[in-house]
Amino acid sequence: MIILFDLDGTLIDSTDAILYCFENSFMVAGLEKRDAQKIKSLIGYPLDVMYKELGVEEGLIWEMVDIYKSCYRKISKQMTTMLPNAKEAIKEASKMARLGIVTTKTARYSRELLEHMEVMEYFEVLVGREDVENPKPNPEPIYTALDRMGEYDGKKIFMIGDTKLDLICARDAGVTGIGVKCGYGEESELKEYSELVFEDSLEAIKKLGVTS
Repeated sequence: MIILFDLDGTLIDSTDAILYCFENSFMVAGLEKRDAQKIKSLIGYPLDVMYKELGVEEGLIWEMVDIYKSCYRKISKQMTTMLPNAKEAIKEASKMARLGIVTTKTARYSRELLEHMEVMEYFEVLVGREDVENPKPNPEPIYTALDRMGEYDGKKIFMIGDTKLDLICARDAGVTGIGVKCGYGEESELKEYSELVFEDSLEAIKKLGVTS
């Protein structure tokens, strides 16, 4: 069995760090700050897409992304926590499957975060934004993770995530998508793309343990 996890809203809570860095980027650029709820509703999309949806003009988007990343690099560890039950979910999953991370966050910072939280050792691969041309919901990130893991033919493969982006990515990659309600996606939206929706990753892993 192979289990791939999303990161934000699935295993970690970096809401405070994300909002802080967005607010900082608008302040540094001299732009009016955006509504926090609107920003939260976009978490899971690549940063450039988020800024575009927040009304930043095309010519400024990548400058804003750079400002954001500079800020995030400095504060992410102290402003990010594991979600409740996430560490237990990872440990339980590792007993029955090979594990990977598929995220739209920068892989370098994601790896540093997971090492800081002492869980990176459980994952064989980590695919981030810079590893693909087409991020979620395109299936390329899952294909990339599976190619790096190798020897996956005939194995049950699952993608656990908290937004429709994860579930569409899973569907189009031909793997089983599992939604979790502990993150940023609406339950109704998750159920639109998967029949498997649980409270959090631990509940999902326990269910997989029963059915595997």
